Amino acid sequence: MSLGPFGRTAAAMITPFTTDGALDLDGAQALATRLVDDGGCDGLVLSGTTGESPTTTDAEKEALVRAVVEAVGDRAVITAGVGTSDTAHTVELALAAEKAGAHGLLVVTPYYSRPPQEAVAEHFRTVADAVGLPVMLYDIPGRTGTRIETETMLALADHPRIAGVKDCAYDLLHSATVIERTSLAFYSGCEEMNLPLYAVGGAGFVSTVANVAGPRARAVLDAHDRGANAEAARLHRLLMPLTRRMMADGLPGTVTAKALLGALGLPAGPVRAPLRPAGQETADGLVRAYRELVGAG
Repeated sequence: MSLGPFGRTAAAMITPFTTDGALDLDGAQALATRLVDDGGCDGLVLSGTTGESPTTTDAEKEALVRAVVEAVGDRAVITAGVGTSDTAHTVELALAAEKAGAHGLLVVTPYYSRPPQEAVAEHFRTVADAVGLPVMLYDIPGRTGTRIETETMLALADHPRIAGVKDCAYDLLHSATVIERTSLAFYSGCEEMNLPLYAVGGAGFVSTVANVAGPRARAVLDAHDRGANAEAARLHRLLMPLTRRMMADGLPGTVTAKALLGALGLPAGPVRAPLRPAGQETADGLVRAYRELVGAG
């Protein structure tokens, strides 16, 4: 087992809020500590989509990094989401996260404006040139409207600080090709792809489900590393009912993760508009799926 530049088993951590919607730094520190010390996570990704980055301020993002780094120190790799559709703003966020103590940066493809590939590449290079931290590219065309094409990724791999990819492109041939031809560390950003991507040379995962089931997600990779492939596949399948409840039943993972964490008495709080909280029936279904997973062999 090798630890990638952003860890191996990273949680896409939710951002806890107080009941009145303010940033809950005490809750963030408590949750981060639990995820690292008891939750099977050697990495935390802050201020991604699951962390409600569209509705947190720049100051809140910086404060969150400082608080989590203070709580877990060097026991985990802390990666800060800094991507926006504005290159200059992304650089500002990257510099602030570096100053706050982040160990790495997650930079999503510029969204909505759909820049051509040359502009996508220049965006990433500009951010990587501005900082001294490793950069993880976030390829999620279903949300951004633009993917990072294979040739673009191959070219970006030459940059000394572009070190990894959070892969939500659902294109295993593309991913395997880039893994084969570069040293980029590929992290699954889609729970159902955790094992398949790892099996073709991926570095690990960045997981929303790990907010509540990190040890179970980690066990899949551990089994694969032992050569117990049938066991890895079995453990992967056991995670699927909870994964479907959290990621594929019509609500964003932020909403379902916060509902389940709250039901388990863990730091979470409300979501910010335009997101809305899960209903009681959804929360009950999440708890049932979680308990079935925990009770499984």
